[in-house]
Amino acid sequence: MKKGFTLIELVIVIGILAILAAVVVLVLNPAQLLAQARDSQRLSDLGSIKSAIALYLATASSPTIGATASCTATDCTADCAFSSAVVSSSTLVTGAGWVDVDLTGTTGGAALSALPLDPTNSGSYYYAYDGEDTDKTFELNCRLESERYRGMMISDGGDDNVCSTYTEATCFYEVGTKPGLDF
Repeated sequence: MKKGFTLIELVIVIGILAILAAVVVLVLNPAQLLAQARDSQRLSDLGSIKSAIALYLATASSPTIGATASCTATDCTADCAFSSAVVSSSTLVTGAGWVDVDLTGTTGGAALSALPLDPTNSGSYYYAYDGEDTDKTFELNCRLESERYRGMMISDGGDDNVCSTYTEATCFYEVGTKPGLDF
């Protein structure tokens, strides 16, 4: 007598595996996981820049906060939180990058070797900076895309927090030292 599986048994097992695979894909939602990973990178990048600027302000002998508003993607000026922002994708930390602060003036050297860029850096997703030298305040902005992190754009304490679709010009995640984050 031959031992093995019948064609019906194999089809049933393959069908069950296909259903399980479809359920796993629907539950994990790879697009949302990738969006969460990009948002985590955005939050980390802005935190690093904020810390580097704070270190610069604390240790530089004559700190200067650049007042040139800038954003990092070519199409960011259409909905940027800062009116008349300059587009710059330069990652230089000498004040010539998209953050208008010379981080090399930090005692012991710049805390960052290069300024980060948004993981997609196109469309509605980019980084933006604005500063005020008189009060030594600054603001960094980005837009978050994942469902998990979108609420942070509303509760960050900033003024660009009207978020119905999360891509309009009134919805940004904002960090910095400007009171009310209202540049």
